[in-house]
Amino acid sequence: MSEDTPVVEEVKPTNFIRQIIDRDLEEHKFTSIRTRFPPEPNGYLHVGHAKSICLNFGLARDYNGKCNLRFDDTNPSKEDTEYVDSIKQDVEWLGFKWDGEPKYSSNYFDKLYGYAVELINQGLAYVDELSPDEIREYRGTLTQPGRNSPYRDRSVEENLALFEKMKNGEFKEGTACLRAKIDMASSFICMRDPVIYRIKFQSHHQTGDRWCIYPMYDFTHCISDALEGITHSICTLEFQDNRRLYDWVLEHISLNSPTRPHQYEFSRLNLEYCLTSKRKLKYLVDEKIVDGWDDPRMPTISGMRRRGFTPASIREFCSRIGVTKQENVVQMSALENCVREDLNNVAPRAMAVLDPVKVVIENYPADQEEVQKAPNHPTDQQAGERDLHFTREIYIDRADFREEANKQYKRLVLGKYVRLRYSYIIRAERCDKDQDGNITCIYCTYVPDTVGQDLPDGKKVKGVIHWVSAKYAIDARVNMYECLFKVPNPGAAEDFMSIVNRDSLKVIDGAKVEPHLADASPSVTYQFEREGYFCADCRHHTRENPVFNLTVTLRDSFQA
Repeated sequence: MSEDTPVVEEVKPTNFIRQIIDRDLEEHKFTSIRTRFPPEPNGYLHVGHAKSICLNFGLARDYNGKCNLRFDDTNPSKEDTEYVDSIKQDVEWLGFKWDGEPKYSSNYFDKLYGYAVELINQGLAYVDELSPDEIREYRGTLTQPGRNSPYRDRSVEENLALFEKMKNGEFKEGTACLRAKIDMASSFICMRDPVIYRIKFQSHHQTGDRWCIYPMYDFTHCISDALEGITHSICTLEFQDNRRLYDWVLEHISLNSPTRPHQYEFSRLNLEYCLTSKRKLKYLVDEKIVDGWDDPRMPTISGMRRRGFTPASIREFCSRIGVTKQENVVQMSALENCVREDLNNVAPRAMAVLDPVKVVIENYPADQEEVQKAPNHPTDQQAGERDLHFTREIYIDRADFREEANKQYKRLVLGKYVRLRYSYIIRAERCDKDQDGNITCIYCTYVPDTVGQDLPDGKKVKGVIHWVSAKYAIDARVNMYECLFKVPNPGAAEDFMSIVNRDSLKVIDGAKVEPHLADASPSVTYQFEREGYFCADCRHHTRENPVFNLTVTLRDSFQA
């Protein structure tokens, strides 16, 4: 590069959160930023979490800041170390690394308990013995204010003693809780004396049986942010009203944190044909509607990984949809196009015949075979070449042959020529059929000296079809996928199980694929030429029994 060549700086897309950070740094409100990704370990992460991961870790990267991974583990009845491990794997697979060791809200249980006692001492929290149903009844509605609990005006001393009894396990589960004393007439229901501690006789995956009371998310989250020095606490729009409680808690406890975090909300990702409710996704898993959390039809990150999506394509998708406060539904084609674009550049090529029919090349000697070369990638010479074994008997796809066809059909027709991909030109002469009229074998002749060359008379053959050697090809199972739900917005259905697409998986047994695909790695997605993108299934693929999953078709199947 010459001295006169201008340096082009990468332009990062802006959004309202980046504008807030820019202003905060310009005004020296913070000298550096720290974000966090705070999943609850009660299920596997889904595509909506991918957007949050890319946002929080991406901001930290772009502003030379840091991002924490913190598990919101305040509800032990729904949490499991399996989910903790899967979340770590998903974040790393997407290409991000958290600062330091993973953190847990349970790390702060002692401090959280102390802050709850502090609120009691200020007369800002009380032990309530209303039942959960009574609490809901007393809370009121959007149009009617709530009513004070009969236990709201207990003395500080009595509340301290009762909270101690709660901690010591002297109340039955559901018979007492600790509530913040705020305003039962607030127009924001989340401010009507919210519960901040409840009793759960449940062993915790991090703290064991040490505690039988656990803090609620709204009480825990803001304090955890403050203790960790989070500058910008970013969440989705459903927590917008809860920002008032977030600020109220931090204003009324004596934090010795140099940084006061602030919460900012953005719109969640709503993707066509997908559910992002972990409760509903868990139901699909528990009822064996799908093959686990990582079923390739699931919108989970592990499902997308098993299906062959690349981290780069998901990051690009999250970048393209942007960060706004506008709720909208993103078309599935937007995600699939990102996957196609990335795989087109990086996926090695191979040939697979999904619906095979045998072809006998009658003028090719039965005892002869030859090795022909094919590029592993059409535009990347560094990807190298692979060997294709050409033999007298081959397989082509059943859809690539017709006895008669019009001029628009560019594949094999009786009496017509077609090129075999990277190989010879052949002509169909006749075919055999079974008693039902199904074609069982096609007899062809080949034209010598046409590998990479036209016909001897100079005529060009327009059609090109893929093939594999009948002698060297191996059998494989191929899983073809459609959307798991029949309608674009399954979340709006009263009964989401009624719109499950029971035909979303089609299993093809007996596909014929190139022999080197027996050793395919699940981490590599291939383009099966003229078919689509496929990857080896990480659960079931073996050398002896290859199994491949459809990643995405070559063309957008969602276009009208």
